[in-house]
Amino acid sequence: MSESKAVILGVGGIELTADEKALYRDVQPWGFILFGRNIGEANQISDLVASLRDTVHGGRHAPVLIDQEGGRVQRIREPICPRYPSGADLGAIYKADREKGTRAAWLMSRLHAFDLLRLGIDVDCLPVLDVPVEGASDVIGNRAYGKQPAIVTEMGSSAAQGLKAGGVLPVMKHIPGHGRGMADSHHNLPVVDTALDELKAHDFAPFVALKDELMAMSAHVVYSAIDPENPATTSAKVIEEIIRGYIGFDGLLMSDDSSMNALKGTLGERARDIANNGCDIVLHCNGKMDEMLEVVAQAKPLEGRSRERASRVLAAFDKIDGADEAAVRAEFASLLPMA
Repeated sequence: MSESKAVILGVGGIELTADEKALYRDVQPWGFILFGRNIGEANQISDLVASLRDTVHGGRHAPVLIDQEGGRVQRIREPICPRYPSGADLGAIYKADREKGTRAAWLMSRLHAFDLLRLGIDVDCLPVLDVPVEGASDVIGNRAYGKQPAIVTEMGSSAAQGLKAGGVLPVMKHIPGHGRGMADSHHNLPVVDTALDELKAHDFAPFVALKDELMAMSAHVVYSAIDPENPATTSAKVIEEIIRGYIGFDGLLMSDDSSMNALKGTLGERARDIANNGCDIVLHCNGKMDEMLEVVAQAKPLEGRSRERASRVLAAFDKIDGADEAAVRAEFASLLPMA
């Protein structure tokens, strides 16, 4: 793997500007992430993905990420991709029939893989392993499979397996758990005052079960029982003692979006704090050039354990089963609740 910087960057629009090309060629980000503003028609998406990878030199594969969950968080929609149900919709199938529910989660992820890989996108930020509690912010809400850790664990595992069967790699989110946050971390910093034993039994449990996945995204949440001063994303204590220690996750840990207002300081200060406190990769999503310049100024080369984790990710691509897309779509449709 040729040298890259420990950042994943967004893009401003539906095609690269000259300034973006120059920045990416200079910085060599490990990967890129797409959002709704980058989505036009299918050929345009494929061209954009190809042009992003063209900025990376040395023959290194640059992963391209997207949030394609289904429900309200689905960046690519009709007519390119069908409108998929939410995690809660799949959870409702599970509650009626456990086997059908887990099968539906696998099938929908397998369909995401069909949709994304033909466009060149090979990482889906799914499954959502957060377990909401009553009264929590709706930032997770119906994105979750349910409110019981066992349901979220089974459904999340099936979703991850479905993606990998189609050659698309999953990113677990939001480790070690965002379901108890009473604020939307896009705008404010959630503070969770729950005792550590309850966090372990409820919030952390799905991540423990899926600890061997290759990638996870951090939670911009303060857990006062562990570190009352810093959210998990910038907390060396949460990352070392909980994510790496108790949960046992040794995969590639990326921050949630560094432009979210849950984090304090300038964009450069946020990137520095993320990089210095245990995350392997700084994620910056909005594609704003002035912010990206601040972030990349703090970017570090991907080295040491972080480089090893990133190498494991790159070695896992291209493992695709021989499923028939039409058959998968037909089976998935047969499991959906009647409208």
